[in-house]
Amino acid sequence: MSDATLVFIVLGLTLMAFVWGRFRYDLVALMALLVSVMLGLVPAREAFQGFGHPAVITVAAVLVLSKGFERSGVVDIIAEQALKVGDHLLLQLLVLTGTVLVLSAVMNNVGALALMLPVAIRMAREHDSPPSLLLMPLAFGSLLGGLMTLIGTPPNIIIASYRGAQTGDNFGMFSFTPVGVSVAVVGLLFLVLLGWRLTPRRKGQASADELFDTANYLSELRVTQDSKAQGWTLRELHEALEETIPVLAVVRDDKRKPGHTFLSSLREGDILLVEAGTDELKLLENKAGLKLGSHDTADADAAEEADEASPQRDAAEGLESTSESNAGDKKDDGERRSRADKEAEKRRVDTEGLQLVEAVVRNDSMMINRTVQQLRLLNQHGLHLVAVARDGSRLKQRLRDVRFRAGDVLLLQGGESDLNESLPTLGCLPLASRNLTLGQPRMLLLSVAIFSLAILAMLLDLLPAAVALSTAAVISLLVGVLALRDGYQAIDGPVIVLLGAMIPVGQALETSGGAKLIAETLLGLGSQWPPVAILVGLFVISMLLSNVVNNAAAALLMAPIAASLARGFDLSLDPFLMVVAISASCAFLTPIGHQSNTLVMGPAGYRFGDYWKLGLPLSLVVLVTAIPMILLVWPL
Repeated sequence: MSDATLVFIVLGLTLMAFVWGRFRYDLVALMALLVSVMLGLVPAREAFQGFGHPAVITVAAVLVLSKGFERSGVVDIIAEQALKVGDHLLLQLLVLTGTVLVLSAVMNNVGALALMLPVAIRMAREHDSPPSLLLMPLAFGSLLGGLMTLIGTPPNIIIASYRGAQTGDNFGMFSFTPVGVSVAVVGLLFLVLLGWRLTPRRKGQASADELFDTANYLSELRVTQDSKAQGWTLRELHEALEETIPVLAVVRDDKRKPGHTFLSSLREGDILLVEAGTDELKLLENKAGLKLGSHDTADADAAEEADEASPQRDAAEGLESTSESNAGDKKDDGERRSRADKEAEKRRVDTEGLQLVEAVVRNDSMMINRTVQQLRLLNQHGLHLVAVARDGSRLKQRLRDVRFRAGDVLLLQGGESDLNESLPTLGCLPLASRNLTLGQPRMLLLSVAIFSLAILAMLLDLLPAAVALSTAAVISLLVGVLALRDGYQAIDGPVIVLLGAMIPVGQALETSGGAKLIAETLLGLGSQWPPVAILVGLFVISMLLSNVVNNAAAALLMAPIAASLARGFDLSLDPFLMVVAISASCAFLTPIGHQSNTLVMGPAGYRFGDYWKLGLPLSLVVLVTAIPMILLVWPL
């Protein structure tokens, strides 16, 4: 069996594993590398040289610099101004999508989306509009913005490095700008003027209360004289239940303390505000002896008879300060309440100040396919999981049974320090509860100056991109723009492993003759076609590939094929590589093609089939714009 055939088998199985999604893409890439080494396709001594490749170093440096921009407050200032937009939808789309587009040109596109996503959700909630109208254009805008510069997206960095290996001269920082800006501007206009009409309009998700329907799951339980839980700490309560049921607050002597800070032992008269369904309430009563109702005169039998409705009623009324839209219903309920209920209303508690935060699970999160118990969410990270929403609606199953997926929206409770430290570690992105925290002016100016000097060094050919950007990242860490720990956390480990592992495999595709074989097949099929038709075909193949595998992997695999096609036609290499660079970042058809698409899926309530409705027309717009511009700027 020839080496080319073996490479095709390895790559075929790798692509199938990418699409299947059962294993993380970095693990799949590493397995592909090791198999290639064992089959003799990659020399053993060169197996891990990909991790020192300039493209890998450049991506890592860009990730650190992007986090430095965030911490210094550069993008927060922009986001703060964006929140001042009125309630006109087209203006909101223009400001949000335009802002993320510009940010994506100079920082990691997922990082740019992460900064603007909370702004978009807050804007939707303030104006009572569905976030589904804003979030898909926002995600697609982050992909379009990355096309404009070398550092905007990993495919550009990969293609630039590949050109250097082939010709001895890399693409520069702004080599992508003429084509990238044209495509980005046309794409932005399409999204703002027409594209948003192709997004689903899903009502009822602009409000956090509606998304999680929290009021219907909050209950007040009291510690009575006969309760087994007397003398227990909350940790001992969870151990006795063998399940972590979120205790949001403990009320003692009419003073409320958040559950994550309550370290005392429970005593008679304490009231626990818990997030629980019917099964969990029964568990609390049977194993801990806690009684439903916040006062001694509560009729336990009546509560038990009401089963699912009555256990939640008190808590739902306790949230009336945060759910003004339900005021009319609560007024009607109040007329029917008993005298005991009216007395209890004086002691009602709400969720204000309980540090509840929404977060979305990223593609590379350590939480994926794991449960709360496996993650030791409370013991190790100090966080209560209060609720989980998936596909725009709250999950009804018990929290301990939930296996997390990318795009899940979580409602978490914890201290501010725990939330700030644990969310990045877990791989979660905070949503609407994220507060804009402006950095110090000195650090803001310093981060911009460091980045500008790095760009200047690249433009003047004083330093290669990898060296210039790595130097800027190190200086940012040394001067305190970004803490060293934050710098390491900013580096996206799975992407680095993916690149480091797939670069030798991509080279094996070329050295084995596999890329040449594919190119010759395409040349044979299209021998009577003009070269521009081959460029269109290359664009479509690369674009489709990027919608099912990571865009960096798509660029790595398609670059040698593009080079073989250029040699086969005896044409310039540049337009073929530019086609791959643009098309590899056009993952608009599925939610799995790019992290940006996955991140907005949960908060907006999108379904898998929603993406192509806007993504396909946008892909055609990009194709029609990009090919003529590439031929104009980079002639055949």
